Amino acid sequence: MTSVTRKETRRKTRGRGQAVAVETGKRILIVDDEPEVTESLAAILAQHNYEVRLADCAEAAVETVAQWAPDLAIVDVVLPQMSGIDLAAVIRASYPDCRIVLFSGQQTSQALLEEAAKKGNLYEILAKPVHPMFMLDYVSSRLAGRARGRGRRPV
Repeated sequence: MTSVTRKETRRKTRGRGQAVAVETGKRILIVDDEPEVTESLAAILAQHNYEVRLADCAEAAVETVAQWAPDLAIVDVVLPQMSGIDLAAVIRASYPDCRIVLFSGQQTSQALLEEAAKKGNLYEILAKPVHPMFMLDYVSSRLAGRARGRGRRPV
């Protein structure tokens, strides 16, 4: 695992499972095939002392989750080869302590949500673009819910 400081964050934000910030105990994986999205979101989260890793596809995300055990995964719904909803189900089945936040800029996401619900997987999707302060609050609330250990946890 590679660790970098916030100053280095601006220079090193691409790659499979790359570290972007350190020293929080709050690990966040961002999965999106659009580098601009992952890099900007990683920079915002790093400024608020979250430890962040990036993945550009579901395969890289599964590898990163297995090796790094994030507290939360922010996953784009539309990914190459596997939908973010299917990825969320894989993460949830294998790593139930990892919270999932889905987001998408695609209208096709609603059909994917309905298909997932038929399989018993209920998710909420945030619409892109997401305002940085809203995302920070949302991430914080998801992580706080995990820390309190609620009975039925949101994904």
